[in-house]
Amino acid sequence: MIPRLALLALVSAVSSVAIAQPATPLIHTPSGLELSSPDHTLRIEALRDDVLRVRIFPLGHPPEDASWAVLPQALNSRIPVTPEPTGFATPALRVTVSPDLQLTVSDLSGNVLQQDAAPVLWEDTGFRVAKRLPLNDHFFGLGDKPGPLDRIGQSFVMWNTDAFGFQESTDPIYKSIPWFIEMHDGRAMGVLFDNTFRTSFDFGHQRTDRFTFSAPSGPLVYYLVFGPDPKHVVETYAWLTGPTPLPPLWALGYQQSRYSYYPQTKVEEIAARLRADHIPSDVIWLDIDYQLKNRPFTVDTQAFPDFPGMIHKLAAEHFHTVVITDLHIANLPNQNYAPYDSGVAGDHFVKQNGKDYVGPVWPGPSVFPDFTRKVTRDWWGTLYKQFTDMGVAGFWNDMNEPAVFTYPSKTMPDDVTHRIEEPGRPSRLAMHPEIHNIFGMENSRATMDGQLALRPNTRPFVMTRASYAGGQRYSTTWTGDNSSTWNHLRQTTPQLLNLGLSGFAMAGADVGGFAGSPSPTLLTRWLMLAAFQPIDRDHAAKGTRDHEPWVDGPQQEDIRRRYIEQRYRLLPYLYTTAEATSHTGLPIVRPLFLEFPHATADLHPLDQDAPGEFLLGHSLLIADSPSPEEVAPYEVHLPPGLWYDLWTGEKLDRRLATTTRDLEIRDAPPPALKPLMVTPGPADLPIYVRGGTILPVAPLVQSTDEKPSGPLTLRVYPGQDCEGSIYQDDGNTFDFRQGAYLRQHFTCTLAPDGSVTVSIGPREGSFTPWWTQIQIEVLGLTTPPPKATAVGQAMPLQHTPLGWTTTIPDTTQPQTIRFE
Repeated sequence: MIPRLALLALVSAVSSVAIAQPATPLIHTPSGLELSSPDHTLRIEALRDDVLRVRIFPLGHPPEDASWAVLPQALNSRIPVTPEPTGFATPALRVTVSPDLQLTVSDLSGNVLQQDAAPVLWEDTGFRVAKRLPLNDHFFGLGDKPGPLDRIGQSFVMWNTDAFGFQESTDPIYKSIPWFIEMHDGRAMGVLFDNTFRTSFDFGHQRTDRFTFSAPSGPLVYYLVFGPDPKHVVETYAWLTGPTPLPPLWALGYQQSRYSYYPQTKVEEIAARLRADHIPSDVIWLDIDYQLKNRPFTVDTQAFPDFPGMIHKLAAEHFHTVVITDLHIANLPNQNYAPYDSGVAGDHFVKQNGKDYVGPVWPGPSVFPDFTRKVTRDWWGTLYKQFTDMGVAGFWNDMNEPAVFTYPSKTMPDDVTHRIEEPGRPSRLAMHPEIHNIFGMENSRATMDGQLALRPNTRPFVMTRASYAGGQRYSTTWTGDNSSTWNHLRQTTPQLLNLGLSGFAMAGADVGGFAGSPSPTLLTRWLMLAAFQPIDRDHAAKGTRDHEPWVDGPQQEDIRRRYIEQRYRLLPYLYTTAEATSHTGLPIVRPLFLEFPHATADLHPLDQDAPGEFLLGHSLLIADSPSPEEVAPYEVHLPPGLWYDLWTGEKLDRRLATTTRDLEIRDAPPPALKPLMVTPGPADLPIYVRGGTILPVAPLVQSTDEKPSGPLTLRVYPGQDCEGSIYQDDGNTFDFRQGAYLRQHFTCTLAPDGSVTVSIGPREGSFTPWWTQIQIEVLGLTTPPPKATAVGQAMPLQHTPLGWTTTIPDTTQPQTIRFE
């Protein structure tokens, strides 16, 4: 008898040999090629110069030309290519294939960007794609999988899972985003493996000479996205799957939540305390206890006797209310529960053995909408009418992995069926393993579409826990049920950075940790850090101690308030960054390598040296400690260039290292820079501003509804390519699409004599902003300027703790101001 391991090896070898048999002649197509073995066909198409779609399928059985992740316009895009004997070329890439269907992709300079390590392995359990893994490769993405920012040496499974209390080694968790970026020698290649089944990824975990991705079933379809710059890869991923839309302005404010604020008097008490303590804030969240017996789309009128009145009162106090609406509908026939009754009437629930599937969740036995049907998504959207009529501002789709309490898997059984009835794709039945990973995304899609149908000119706000690639088009997200530990505070940064690289620019983590009770110091540190992340939501579980900013006395509250106030002062910059994200797809929080891919001599990502650091937009570097529970000094690794301390204005010259352009034209690597050593106090978080930044800053407000009183401040940090911009609109509607916005660009130049000239560019758009004056504050001047002039006239000049400032009227026209 052949030993089992030997038999498996023999089967594997036979499978490999099967696809390695002689292929049919290569067929060139207008946009790529096709090559077949006796059993399979390889088809490669160039969607753009820098984007390839690769499909391998059984001979004569191509997969559906459809995707839940990729936008139709990208899916249907094609460019002409130049045929070559063993492949083809685009203006950016060269593609070659071997007779056994192995693929090599290079740039036009001959650098191999990606190369198959073996023919595709086909087994009864699915298929596996193996790629060569060069030394010094680095991998990023896969959404908010726990662990280090760099995925090298790890393996992962994509299966949306209710992972309460997950830890750094937990996998899988809530989302499945099969997208990653491979970095090698400063060149970036992105891969989207567009398969919705339980896919797996191995980045040199089992074998150090290859990385793999595999699936038990479904199509073998993946997209290759070339940089070489990683920012270009991320922007192109947004072209493929869509960028994060521009959120309402209030979504960038501070948000207070708990499981649960209950009853109505408690909600009103929290709102009143936020205002009484002058803690800027915009959002109150309501978890499931506002509902009657946890039934979605109901209100417990005993605990909330005047729910509409409460919503209106909160709105009058400038709070937006977000309420949870889980996707499980209580199974309540003949009990006048409208979501169930209308769902049954429209046949909107998923099936098992021909009947509506029933599984226990928070309301007890529940049924689940079949979100792969457009008609069901449309019906789901109508359920929100009563809440939108009350003035509820946003909605929270939790438990949508989907979570079910009965089984060890904590989700639906595999024999649940879904009906795909979607415009643009064939109608058919699908079993749950195919739909599981997109179920939460389609839930959030239905919620967003419902909001747009009910309030067509109001930007929707939807928060989802589970999603798939492309889900950023429909909702924001958070990292799920984290814990109140220092380790989870550290974990927040790589999770949010990888989410941003995976399309979800609007994301956050439960501030303070959901499970457990943070110490006063931990809660303070978390509130400090979260002030510089896209979504700043303080949230806690039942049975934990209070998390609100005031809970640990005046001293801790003062620190927490200070950082929330700083967030509000920076809202012009944050909102401008979010608006740019809605076009480019570049994340709001960014790893260092995204902006500085050539910052190190050997081109390893600088983030490896600085695990607590990240960028907020293009210009702000937040340098948290890699061990924030420690009081010891730690290293700050600033990228090459000129930097300024945000708090003091101190100028830090890091220009000993060469720029990216210099690196490209000289053979010698840049000289190494010693890191800074910092010892922050308990109220200090080091933050640095990139030289060459013009940072827009607003007067402090208590909510985004409040009109700032005073001038817009342009804080000028002189340096190379000095510029900045501001974007404004009404913060709530889509009127900006008709031109009701303001966009303005600023530049500055530093002359050899030390004088600084600041130029205010022309306005774009018809929106009138809140300011009538502009205060210009210049930092880093080596000698005090004797005067400031605007339009040839001397202007009053004052010294501030950061620099020299003058205030000018905003004439709405281009202006030039000179400090000399």
